[in-house]
Amino acid sequence: MRKIDLTNFQVATSETARQINRRIALSIIRRSQPMSRADLARRSGMQRSTVSAIVEQLIDEGWVTEGASGPSTRGRRPRLLHLNVERAGIVAVDIRPETTRVALAGIDARFVMQAGWPTPSSPEAFAKTLAGTVESFRAAHQDIVFEGVGVSLPGRVNDEGELVFAPNLGWGQVNLRRLLESEIGLPLALENAASACALAELWFGRHPENVRNLVAVTVSEGIGVGLLLNGQLVRGGGAMAGEFGHVVIDDRGAPCACGRRGCWEQFASNQAAVRHFLGRNAARKHSGRRAGRSLQFTDILALADSGDRRAVATLERMAHYLGLGISALVTGLAPQVLVIVGEVTAAWSRVGPIIIETVSSRTLPGTSTAIVPTDAGTQPRLRGAVTLVVQEHFGAPNVA
Repeated sequence: MRKIDLTNFQVATSETARQINRRIALSIIRRSQPMSRADLARRSGMQRSTVSAIVEQLIDEGWVTEGASGPSTRGRRPRLLHLNVERAGIVAVDIRPETTRVALAGIDARFVMQAGWPTPSSPEAFAKTLAGTVESFRAAHQDIVFEGVGVSLPGRVNDEGELVFAPNLGWGQVNLRRLLESEIGLPLALENAASACALAELWFGRHPENVRNLVAVTVSEGIGVGLLLNGQLVRGGGAMAGEFGHVVIDDRGAPCACGRRGCWEQFASNQAAVRHFLGRNAARKHSGRRAGRSLQFTDILALADSGDRRAVATLERMAHYLGLGISALVTGLAPQVLVIVGEVTAAWSRVGPIIIETVSSRTLPGTSTAIVPTDAGTQPRLRGAVTLVVQEHFGAPNVA
């Protein structure tokens, strides 16, 4: 149970109760549709008159529609309620140091339209490019109500929307929310990519409903960790909770963008794998295969599939170091589920057993954390960005 913070609280009002009841109704319809008003009253515990008023409001606003009539043991057959997934459009943005993906999605995280472009070197240029993409989405789907923009990024933002830590992005401190909202003209939700992915697993993941403790590990240019404990996203002081990728595991390791040496991501990230693969001999051996472009992590995956021994060894080393870091997360946090997000999951049959064995050999007896890869086809980082806006309508209102 969460303790009430008596130094920072608001007294609940009748409007607070209405907001909570409305979101409870929306969430139940989302999970259990189609359903009748009577079903909703039974599931929610609210009075039928309260449910009727809420449903009428949701229908008027376009969030809920009435479909076919359901079965009835007596009297008039009830009209079944459905979430109107066609009504609302959410712009999802996945920022990575080299590329940015933007998608238009429904509230069910189904993608309607996508675009991508190289990530600009300055936040101002990024804002203008994103505004142009959003405008093209609006022009192509004029029948959709654009509810907001969710942005997942490789760094940390505070409650004011200021970018406070993003060493791999290189933008420095900037109020990203204010900048983007002024260019786009839509409400904006910003969050670290790993935290957004953790939220997406809670909302859209295929996990048992009793999963309340979940950790998401994003493996890309760096390593991010999102913490969902007791059903709550943990952000910590200054929104810096989860930067396990910058825990030093070897003082003699490679220099890190954060200014130190030997951070976890310098051993287990995509960039670390590429750097390890490109040893002196490997650089000469494989330079001709890259057709003039720099080697990418996806090239290593392809080489491993073709039987390249150095590529296989590189992935196995990466898996070992991923397991080392994950074992600390499992031991210290005891999550029910730990999900891994990133291109490395495409090689799960190769890296998964090594990760799981490494974790098993370094954690306490009886540890029961399920370690699972995300499905790359669901585009988890974009889906996480969608979730940031979805929870604004379906999650508990911020009343404290």
